[in-house]
Amino acid sequence: MPSHFPQLGAALDDYRTRHPGEDELVAAFRVFLASHAAVFERSHLLGHFTGSAWLVSADGGRVLLMHHRKLDRWLQPGGHADGDAELARVALREAQEETGVAGLRVEGSIFDLDRHRIPARGSEPEHWHYDVRYVVRAGADECFTINQESRALAWRAVIEVAGDESLDVSLRRMARKWLVRHR
Repeated sequence: MPSHFPQLGAALDDYRTRHPGEDELVAAFRVFLASHAAVFERSHLLGHFTGSAWLVSADGGRVLLMHHRKLDRWLQPGGHADGDAELARVALREAQEETGVAGLRVEGSIFDLDRHRIPARGSEPEHWHYDVRYVVRAGADECFTINQESRALAWRAVIEVAGDESLDVSLRRMARKWLVRHR
C-alpha cells in the first residue's frame, strides 16, 4: 500500500529493522499511514498520529514524567501532530510546551511505538492514537514549569520507572529499552 508520507514510512522500516519483535505493530502503523491523507489531523475520527518525548536528563539517568490532568496518570510529554508529519518535531514541540525545559534536543530516530485507544470525551468519539516516540535530551538546565495539561512533573530514575508496576506499561517498556541501550 503506497504512503503519502515516505519519510515516516522509511523511519518505520528502520525501526522494524532495529526491533524485529515488533513487526506486527510496525505493520499496523504502516497500514494506518497509508490509509488516508488526513492521518496527522486530529479531525480524522478513526485515529491520528501523535508524537511523544522520552525526555531524559543530560546524563541519561532520569526521565521527566508528567501527571496528565485529563487522563489522571503519569505519562511522557506528547501530543497531537495537528497536521505536522514530522513527528520528531511534534515530540520536541510538545516536550517544550508541556515541561518548559530549555535547551531540549531530539536524538536519533524513532525510539518507541505505541498504539492505544483514547476514550470518548464530550463530543470527541473514542479513537486510536498512533504514538511515535523519540528520545529528547535535556541540557544543563533541568528546571521545569507545570502547565495546564499536567498536575505535576517529576524527574524519575529510569531504573525505578522500569520496575514501577503502578506506571503505564508503555513507560516501563521505554525505560527497559533505554536501560538496554545505555548499559
